[in-house]
Amino acid sequence: MNLQVQPKRSRHRPPRHAKTGLDYTVSWSVIGLFVIFALIALHLASFVLIPLTMAIVVGLILGLAADRMGRLGVPPTLTAIILSSVFIGILGLLAVTIAGPVNMLMQNGPKMLEQAIDYLHGVSWLRRPIDALSRGPVSPEAMLENSGTILSTLATGVTPALLQIFIFMASLVLFLSSRLALRRGLIRAFSSRGRRLKAIRLFNEVEAALGHYFATALVVYALFGVVAGIIAWVGGLGSPLLWAVAAFLLSFIPFLGIASVTLAMAVAGVLAHDSLLIGLLPSAVFFIVDGLLENLLIPAAMGRRLEMNAFMLFVAIVFWTWLWGPVGAMLAVPLTLIGMTLFGGIVPQPKLQPNLPD
Repeated sequence: MNLQVQPKRSRHRPPRHAKTGLDYTVSWSVIGLFVIFALIALHLASFVLIPLTMAIVVGLILGLAADRMGRLGVPPTLTAIILSSVFIGILGLLAVTIAGPVNMLMQNGPKMLEQAIDYLHGVSWLRRPIDALSRGPVSPEAMLENSGTILSTLATGVTPALLQIFIFMASLVLFLSSRLALRRGLIRAFSSRGRRLKAIRLFNEVEAALGHYFATALVVYALFGVVAGIIAWVGGLGSPLLWAVAAFLLSFIPFLGIASVTLAMAVAGVLAHDSLLIGLLPSAVFFIVDGLLENLLIPAAMGRRLEMNAFMLFVAIVFWTWLWGPVGAMLAVPLTLIGMTLFGGIVPQPKLQPNLPD
């Protein structure tokens, strides 16, 4: 018998070459190019991505309600139609509520601008820039002449806006009806049982965090709206219902929303009253009440689990506003909350060991 002895394989692995600074530069350059191209893609596809993203976020917020209706035996398709109809109906009700005051505001816009110019003209150091402004393209006469151009520009943007609304409504209904199937498909994409359980836990945590945050925010910001309406009514600012709805909606944009309402109240108060002190009083009261509610009520209602870093939240608002405009500012909070929840579930958090005295 001829036995063939096979040579032993060498156990020595090929030597690893140490990475140089050039290798790290190339790696980070590739990452930087990917980030730049991703931002360009997000900006160019914003017409489609904005309604899709908003539909997914709203669908995740309504996920807890969809689960409860599913436990009652309601079919997923019917659940999606009911929840989507209720959400869109609430938005339509808000739009109808503020339609009258907004129309009145647009009709009285030139008159209010003239009053503002007359008031500011009384301030000596503002007299020269106000004279230049009154003769410029934003003068009342120029605004009346250009009103046709403004209306035509608004009419041109109606068709794309309606198309985005249709994309949002269709995406919301389809996402809610197929939400459980999408979850099962994503969970089955993981091979090991541990990763599947982790994916299930992450899905539940994201829906619970969004649902708890926005349920609490809905109540708190509705209180902001009531406070703004009462202050506008008592302060003689006019259209208290418009102030209430505006404060409620703008409160969903942290920092910028309340600042806009406070500034608008200050301007309206100065125009409505002869005394500067009385005119600024409504905005000062609203700012103080809002500060108390923001710093006392919201942290107590949200809890430390959903507490967000103020600086990171501000950076997120600036980034998404720069990328997607006002809608991006409204999506900044839910997207930041989703990112925080996913990061906390994926990255292991170190356990704090208390230093006890010997």
